[in-house]
Order: sequence, then C-alpha cells, then structure tokens
Amino acid sequence: MKQGIFITFEGPDGSGKTTVSRYVYEKLLNEGYPVVYTREPGGIDIAEQIRHIILDPKNTAMDVKTEALLYAASRRQHFVEKVLPALNEGKIVICDRFVDSSLAYQGIARNIGFDAVLSINEFAIEGHYPDLTVYLNLDAETGIKRIENRTFLDRLDQESIDFHVAVVKGYQTVLERFKERIQIVDASQAIPKVQADAYAIVLNKVKHVS
Repeated sequence: MKQGIFITFEGPDGSGKTTVSRYVYEKLLNEGYPVVYTREPGGIDIAEQIRHIILDPKNTAMDVKTEALLYAASRRQHFVEKVLPALNEGKIVICDRFVDSSLAYQGIARNIGFDAVLSINEFAIEGHYPDLTVYLNLDAETGIKRIENRTFLDRLDQESIDFHVAVVKGYQTVLERFKERIQIVDASQAIPKVQADAYAIVLNKVKHVS
C-alpha cells in the first residue's frame, strides 16, 4: 500500500484557510481521491477539548508557554489518532493549520522563540512534517477587517493588531526555514481565484506523488 500525502493550509487570521481548504477537500473528494479533512487545534475529541481551553476568551490568564504546550499536546493526539492512521492507509490528508501556526503565533508573535517552539513540536510530531503546505498570504490589517463580522471571536482573534502583524512576520520566518515544502497563494484575490490557485497546487502535488 502506498503512503498517503499530508497537505496543510496555513495563513494569518482572515486569510480564508478554512474556506479554501474545505473547497480543495471537497473537489478532491468529488474527483474520487481518497481524502480526509481535519483541523487544528482539534480534529478529534481530546484535541477539541484542548482547543476549547486554548481559545476560550475567558482564559485571559493563560501563560504563553502554557498556550504553546497545549497546542503541541493537541497536535500530538490529533496526529497519532487521526492523521497518521489515514496516511498509513494511503489517504490524502487535508489539514487546516499544523506546526507552522505554532511557530508563527507562539514562536514569533508570543516571543517564546522560533527554535524553542520548534523543539516542543518536534517532540510532538516526531519529524512528520507535511508533504506540502499551502500558505495563504495576506496582510494583517486586511485579515482583521475580514474577521470583524464573525459572530464569535476566540481568544486569539481578539488580540491586538500588533499581535496579528507579528504573526504575519512570523510566517515569513517559517517560509524562509521551510521553503522547500511551502507554496504561496495570494489570499487578497477574490475567493474563487484563491480556491482555484490552491487546488491547482494541491492537484499537481497529488498527481506528482501518484
């Protein structure tokens, strides 16, 4: 049995990750590919419980290192319980966020340190990085404007504009460190164009591996 393909979607808040990743998943599914969709933090029961703790707006006292460790704990459980089994079955796994989010948000924006957060997550994922990451590139200001009308803003959504600017800068460090697996899509375009661009990148990877 051939090994599956692990594809992640990354980007700052408001970049359209969930919309675009679900579009790509549904299109692959309709084309007959064996594909699984999931998200982080969450994706399975234990990880969803951790997600609630992390993102609950009431948890303002949370220490930044606690936040980073909770993300890594959620990631570990999600990976071994859902992602790895699907990959071992030869499936394509589409995941909304993965380790790159922790590097940008906690490593850089929270000032914990890129390598410190990388180390925590190396322990969690044991070297299982994505085969492809689609990065939806968008400036922080535009992203914040897009999420203003959401009915619910989680604890990270409610952070200052300076934090979100730092997240975008953090992603630039991620892009430099892992450029061999990351493909960039301009997320300032109309959503149908972003979806089409992302799908073309993913399909090329899937066909190349197949």
